[in-house]
Amino acid sequence: MRAILTDEMQGETVALRPQEGKSVTQHGSRNAREKFDTPEQVFLGASPEFGRGGLVIASCSCGSYMARKVIEHYRIQLQKKSGESDPVEMLDVDSRFTDSETHVRLEQHVSGRDVFLFQALCDPVSGTKIDENYMAFLIAARAFREHGARHITAVLPYLAYARQDKPTKFRREPTTARLMADLSIQAGIDQLIAWHPHSGQLYGFYGTTPIHFLEPISLFVDLCSRFKSRNDVISVAPDAGASKLVTHFSRSLDVSSAVASKLRTGPQEIKITQIMGDFRKKRTAIVLDDIVSSGGTVFELIRQLVEGGKVEEVILCASHNLCMQEAYDRFVTLHERFKLMDIMVTDSIPQTDQFGSLPFFSVHSLSGILSKVIRRLHHERSISEIFGHSLE
Repeated sequence: MRAILTDEMQGETVALRPQEGKSVTQHGSRNAREKFDTPEQVFLGASPEFGRGGLVIASCSCGSYMARKVIEHYRIQLQKKSGESDPVEMLDVDSRFTDSETHVRLEQHVSGRDVFLFQALCDPVSGTKIDENYMAFLIAARAFREHGARHITAVLPYLAYARQDKPTKFRREPTTARLMADLSIQAGIDQLIAWHPHSGQLYGFYGTTPIHFLEPISLFVDLCSRFKSRNDVISVAPDAGASKLVTHFSRSLDVSSAVASKLRTGPQEIKITQIMGDFRKKRTAIVLDDIVSSGGTVFELIRQLVEGGKVEEVILCASHNLCMQEAYDRFVTLHERFKLMDIMVTDSIPQTDQFGSLPFFSVHSLSGILSKVIRRLHHERSISEIFGHSLE
């Protein structure tokens, strides 16, 4: 086995034979590198600078909508820096047998590769169920692991089951979020990337597996920058769980903040018992939430903001919109009767045409952020500087 020492200043390469204790100098560093590259570097195209192997951006079928956009952004980044190869695409690796079983096949060699595996666990556009999509993701991760991928990073923009992070008090329920973490680790993932999951408690469920929960503060601040330092604006948390997000958001935007107290009186029934904050001379309320499912919480909150105060305009920012019919109906009512003027969500979940047709509804893509995160992780660099604001 020969070790290579390169002297870039002299333009020559020295090949050492440790067993002989002698050195031989060969001129022309390019030819020497081609001659002495390891088989893995030649065959895989792995970057010799980094230990993670050649980059592969892969997806299950429901995750390909995001993977394609990330690949496009990634290649735009590469145009600004030469010498780095394009990522390998492996999209739609899953399919279905006639009996509905999930089947995964990898059409390319993946041994030694750095794989980022995308999946949309909730996909209202395709109509597939969360459990089906989770199973496809787990099988795909196992396929990459069994066929020698060096690193497997799961990219799950919406992390399903995150709301089941603890049993309901005095109810016989499992901690299902921990089960899903265990299954993902057993399937073979080395890292996890997710956008604004419901609970920070999930960190502990993955043990020593590195996870990256990306924060929405910078995005929300940018989307609402027109309200910066306005005395007539107040940001509102729909419940205590969102209060930390709203506090940091209001500090970054230099506006007031408030928090609501929520009581769930039934499976689909929400009651806002109190809204704590100073609403004097406030005309615009910005409501921040992580997940909009049926829309019951935001409906009751916005209704009380308008009926109980002098708020003349409401803006809703949400990380995840599950595209449920109940939420659509409530959005229309809130716009027509309760001054909901703007809804801003991300594409962490594929958004349906029904919601996209609302003139006051906008979708903001995470593909640019995810492409930057992937590039930094691939090159073993910190991702913290991507985000200008933190919840710490």
